[in-house]
Amino acid sequence: MRLTAPGLELGMEAVTIDGILDQHERDPSAVIAILQDVQEEVNYLPEGALRYVAERLEIPVSRVYSMATFYRAFSLEPRGRHLIHVCTGTACHVRGAVRILDALEREIGIRAGETDEQLEFTLETVNCLGACALGPVVVIDGDYSGQVTGAKAARLIRRLRKSDKEQRHD
Repeated sequence: MRLTAPGLELGMEAVTIDGILDQHERDPSAVIAILQDVQEEVNYLPEGALRYVAERLEIPVSRVYSMATFYRAFSLEPRGRHLIHVCTGTACHVRGAVRILDALEREIGIRAGETDEQLEFTLETVNCLGACALGPVVVIDGDYSGQVTGAKAARLIRRLRKSDKEQRHD
């Protein structure tokens, strides 16, 4: 299915924006939840979707953009199917977060803040994940891994790639 709305083609796999708006009763106070649902479907917030949401909710585009850019959970750029967060907070930093990040960058072939060309992985750093006792911590698609080493980080990525490959062949 493609993310579409009458007169608007966004060219992404997802549900219709109108369906998402209807789920939220086209309530302008629900714009954050609406943006979360759009991003959940297409993995980022396309410009056309933001403009369409603003138009349909009859609110300024600037309001929608300000929310989409204020919250770090939102992305205006396409992201990978797998989101990888490396904690670089103090506890994780002193326990080797930089080495973990270096290992992940080498294994995936991208730098922190980037998404690979195949839209498979997005690698990001975060200031704290609230799991200091487990540091260094890496979160992949919401799953926390603690006491990560460079070798363990590389294994996590290889395991994820293997799992993806097996799922494509099923």
